[in-house]
Amino acid sequence: MHIGLGFDTGGTYTDAVLMDMGTNKVLQKSKALTTRDDLATGIRNTVAGFDKEMLKSVVMVSLSSTLATNSIVEGKGCRVGLISVGEEFEMSIPVDHHITVNGGHDLSGNEVKGLDEAAAKDFLASLKDKVDGIAINSYLSVRNPEHELRLKKIAGDILDLPVVCGHELSSSLGYHERTVTSVMNSRLIPIIRDLMDSVKRVMSEYGIKAPLMIVKGDGSIMSESVALERPIETILSGPAASLIGAKMLTGKDDAIVMDMGGTTTDIGILRNGRPRLEKEGAMIGGRRTRVMAAEISTSGIGGDSRMVVNGSKFILGSLRVMPLCIAASKWPQMLPRLRTVAETASKFSPECLDVKNIVQDTEFFVKIKELKNMSLSNEDAALLELISEEPFSLKEAGAKLNIHPFSFNVGRMEELGMIQRIGLTPTDILHAEGSYTEYERSASEYAVRHNSRKMRMTEEEFIGFAKGKVVDKLAEVLLRKLFFEETDTFDMDALGHDLMRKAISGEQGRDYYCIIGLNKPLIGIGAPVSAYFPQIAEKFRAELLLPEHSEVGNAVGAVTGSVIESMEILLRPSAGQNALDDPSGILFAPFGRTEFEKLSEAEAYAVSEGGRYVTERAKKAGADHIEIHSRKIDKKVGLGEGYEGRILIETLITVTAVGKPRQFGISDD
Repeated sequence: MHIGLGFDTGGTYTDAVLMDMGTNKVLQKSKALTTRDDLATGIRNTVAGFDKEMLKSVVMVSLSSTLATNSIVEGKGCRVGLISVGEEFEMSIPVDHHITVNGGHDLSGNEVKGLDEAAAKDFLASLKDKVDGIAINSYLSVRNPEHELRLKKIAGDILDLPVVCGHELSSSLGYHERTVTSVMNSRLIPIIRDLMDSVKRVMSEYGIKAPLMIVKGDGSIMSESVALERPIETILSGPAASLIGAKMLTGKDDAIVMDMGGTTTDIGILRNGRPRLEKEGAMIGGRRTRVMAAEISTSGIGGDSRMVVNGSKFILGSLRVMPLCIAASKWPQMLPRLRTVAETASKFSPECLDVKNIVQDTEFFVKIKELKNMSLSNEDAALLELISEEPFSLKEAGAKLNIHPFSFNVGRMEELGMIQRIGLTPTDILHAEGSYTEYERSASEYAVRHNSRKMRMTEEEFIGFAKGKVVDKLAEVLLRKLFFEETDTFDMDALGHDLMRKAISGEQGRDYYCIIGLNKPLIGIGAPVSAYFPQIAEKFRAELLLPEHSEVGNAVGAVTGSVIESMEILLRPSAGQNALDDPSGILFAPFGRTEFEKLSEAEAYAVSEGGRYVTERAKKAGADHIEIHSRKIDKKVGLGEGYEGRILIETLITVTAVGKPRQFGISDD
């Protein structure tokens, strides 16, 4: 039996599966808490529960991860030196060292200015021991990459560092976006290397000898070596894996996929068996990139979302907190204190306070790390010392330190990652209900008892009310995603909001009500889906699919994806020859600019040379049994009223290589 091992390192949980690669049957599955300070620990904890004999038969390992996306959003990464050619960069993303040199091309691929190699050489020589990677971007290199390629060779001769060129990451126009993409890519190289090294250590510990793959943002997979060259392509890896996993587990090629995890809920669309891609390039950390990734809508609602009860006001926020049931499993000394809180009346906090600063008797804080050279108030320093070993609520901390609870600036320390908030979450609601009891259920029950009294409800009423709020929020983000898919805009006027509210709540207006139906099945991925998704499907009269193993759907997607390498080649007729049947023309491709006497010859060359190019990339990405597909799109315009026929403006040829991942000991080689 040939077995694949798939991992998904999410914001809250790390999932793993062992799958029979011949039948795509899940043999074993495992979940463990993600250990953010050392991802290898969470990965190791999932593997520890697997059959050791099965692990000996593993022929491929693949993982999806939120690491790249989170690192970009949090501004993490290595030191980067940037060479801009022919155009200043706006510096919208931090760069450690930067120079702009003469050079660049025009839209026809002609050199505008000669490349200033001397200035580039002096700059590169000055970077020794100052940077960890080099990014090179030349103006309109997608029309002619010769300047980038020359500088890459020079950089390789001077510095023993990773070097990435803009044209290697994207063939789309957009100098600024391409530069942002290449800088991000360079920053991510050591981060992805550390992740890969961590996984390989775990593989070595268990004697697993197999190729290591990682999921790209479009749902396909690539080898370890390619991931280290193009780590930017792993952004949105986790959500993309959920789409592939949903297809594998249900067999559906067209569906709406909702993946509810601990931290977020991700929504994507399967069309013709593939994730729908963001045509302009993925937006990460508020910046447009040129990375082709799945068009995913992400909302901060998950199993670990913070629930606040202030007086009789209920708030479901996007802040991720540690569920009380998980915390009490780790620190059982919390239980008697929670039991006391459960029977105690609580005053509400002023509604003028930011929700982050509302003091909750059932919320606790524990220290995660201490930042060097961080200036803290005396009150915050005292709190940090108190919670260094075990969690305390602000009320408890105030009493112990003789400091008013509102004096602690927990929001700031939380944003800096110094402390972890613990509180009531949807996971606790399910524990109190008894529908999911993986951790310390009594902690959740105490919190529900306390908050239900504040809202003058029975515990059963409060559980139903809280679950309803989660369902309504998920229904809202689902509709917003579908509205965007239909209209390509997020703008909603008062009428749109009213129709959406009526569709979700079922409310009858004075003269009308609203029903919205889904014409695609809804697939639920994630551990808590059975608790919430049936009600969502009922609201929208949708077919709901909750497949077996949906709780590890991302890990299934990680190990069942294909290797896909694609490139676009642009052909343009020579000036003044557009109306000819077979004019001369120019070919623009990542492998260079070439002139042809006939466009028919250019087309044949594009398919053959493009096929060779993507085949080599697919092999490097870890593919076997490669198939080549090409698609041709002609852009033509009419000659105007009174004239017959249309003239050719340009031809776009897309060449794609598709293969299955190479498996240990059974490849084509």
